[in-house]
Amino acid sequence: MTITVLSGVPAASAGDLSIWPASTAPLPHGGLAVGGVPLTDIAERFDTPAYVLDEGEVRGRCRTYRDAFPEADVLYAAKAFLSRAMVRWVQEEGMGLDVCSAGELELAVTAGFPPERIVLHGNAKSPRDLEAALRLGVGRIVIDSPSEIARIAVAVGPHGRQKVMVRVVPGVSAGGHDKIRTGTDDQKFGLSLTDGGAQHAITRILGQPQLELTGLHCHIGSQISDVKPYLVALRRMVGLMARIRHAHGIALPELDMGGGHGIAYRPGESALDLTALARRLRAELVGGCAAARLAVPRLAVEPGRAIVGPAGVALYRVLAVKHSGEKVFVAVDGGMSDNPRPALYGARYAPRLIGRHSTAGPCTATVVGRHCEAGDILAADVELPGDTRPGDLLAVPVAGAYQLSMASGYNLVGRPAVVAVHEGTARVLVRRETLEDFRNRDIGI
Repeated sequence: MTITVLSGVPAASAGDLSIWPASTAPLPHGGLAVGGVPLTDIAERFDTPAYVLDEGEVRGRCRTYRDAFPEADVLYAAKAFLSRAMVRWVQEEGMGLDVCSAGELELAVTAGFPPERIVLHGNAKSPRDLEAALRLGVGRIVIDSPSEIARIAVAVGPHGRQKVMVRVVPGVSAGGHDKIRTGTDDQKFGLSLTDGGAQHAITRILGQPQLELTGLHCHIGSQISDVKPYLVALRRMVGLMARIRHAHGIALPELDMGGGHGIAYRPGESALDLTALARRLRAELVGGCAAARLAVPRLAVEPGRAIVGPAGVALYRVLAVKHSGEKVFVAVDGGMSDNPRPALYGARYAPRLIGRHSTAGPCTATVVGRHCEAGDILAADVELPGDTRPGDLLAVPVAGAYQLSMASGYNLVGRPAVVAVHEGTARVLVRRETLEDFRNRDIGI
């Protein structure tokens, strides 16, 4: 589908577009185009709710990472959002892939991604996860608990050999919410540096001839906007590498510092400075290794949200506007089944009326979903035009990460379609889930 983009509305009249994809352009009558395609046309052609993904924005962000980390491995974190098209874009932009399940792994490999450039994570890997990883020849398996050591070694068999890493908990607290902080000992991921769990696991791995320990891994949290926690974690990881060399006489060649790079969800919010992160991580790594007389390991980072989050826009149709006491509720045709982040950890968004120009003054409203939960809130206390009404179209920027990938089947509403836009064309990447899909899965009587 090719759509001609109209022009004629000054950018200033469109408001702040700083958190929108770089291709976003204002149109007459309050419209916006992303990737050269009017969002109202997408809503009319593909219905709502819908997720719009700007291919150019995704590719541009991949290149920004590759430019910032030219001597490192950049692995896209598939858990943020994965589809066959996303796999292709990431591969063509020269990145690796970080997966957390057999499902993500199989989708990536069947879409043509080289398995040797894939890293498998997970705090509780199932037998199916490990079978798929070994069968497909995954590049690295990150060991997250002591029980995995023997399980992987047995699955590899006496004549095989699998490259593994150890996920270390460095004792660093960072992240935008308690539920997404993973660098301290009080959560489910990894092996502790402070209680000796990581060191003990490393000793056991080195005693398994079927396992080749290539390096250490850590991930301290998500939505981190400050460089300093990464530097603290890196120092502790280099210190552990030095102790491993002293105890076992080996220098590990790889160090994966994970992801969690923060982005702005609303205008004015801070985001992680990628250039500063890359420069200071490299300087800290080189300096720390020189002081410890270690060879500098190859660095890896795992951005997910920072690649795909700002490339996505969610589209919703207003179904009802309700005044309750002093509150104004704007109910839309989606909700927590396609975006559970606000309910899970209080994520905040900046929805916007599109498709018509309003002269009404602003009104503080709460955008809610259609589900049978009081906590089904998409955006609390946001400014919308005072004449917002049923039938209006709302667009929510920064919607590409951890929304559709965490979607559910609650109330059997069905997950939205994902529509890619690029250079004036739009195409469906993932079709809308239908009632027939639910019926086909329900085989009991």
